[in-house]
Amino acid sequence: MEVNNFSDSNSLLNSFIREIRDITIQNDRLRFRRNIERIGEIMAYEISKGFNYKNIEVTTPLDVVEVSVPEEQVVIATILRAGLPFHHGILNYFDGAENAFVSAYRKYKETGHQSFDIHIEYIASPSIEGKTLILADPMLATGSSMELTYRALLTRGTPAHIHIATIIASRQAIDYCRANFPEGKTTIWAAAIDPLLNESAYIVPGIGDAGDLAYGEKI
Repeated sequence: MEVNNFSDSNSLLNSFIREIRDITIQNDRLRFRRNIERIGEIMAYEISKGFNYKNIEVTTPLDVVEVSVPEEQVVIATILRAGLPFHHGILNYFDGAENAFVSAYRKYKETGHQSFDIHIEYIASPSIEGKTLILADPMLATGSSMELTYRALLTRGTPAHIHIATIIASRQAIDYCRANFPEGKTTIWAAAIDPLLNESAYIVPGIGDAGDLAYGEKI
């Protein structure tokens, strides 16, 4: 399974990663959401390089020219709520894509937040049969929410290829996805891969709670 780690090379993306990690900057919610969106735009551009393309003729005011355009039918699927600005960034570039949304959350078993189950309550999706599925979630901590989201979406068909798009992933989640997603049909894209999960399964050093940083704390 191909894993693309953007932090392995230097690019402008690192500036946006720095800002969403920095505790002196990240609490500006508007700036945080915009940085997440920018990362989504860059990731969409990189993902598009691996698509199949076809030539079409375009008539200009002066002549006819061939232009190479993607052949894929794309569905962007996002886990609510933290994934919304990331989804928007990807959709800015794949503006003709169809869209799917899944509500998945952690249900903690005790007050210490050290054990939990993943619950899915809601799914809205078109058919994904034979299409290119982009699974977008800014934080890939354990990988279990991503897998359950994928299993839920399989009720809408079987995709031709799966792109797992995330901003910060743990090494554990990368290994989990390698073991639980189809080999040869899955590509992982991460802006950065962090080494650890803490006792509450939060990524370390990570960024904190992406949903709270984007939209405010929940009770």
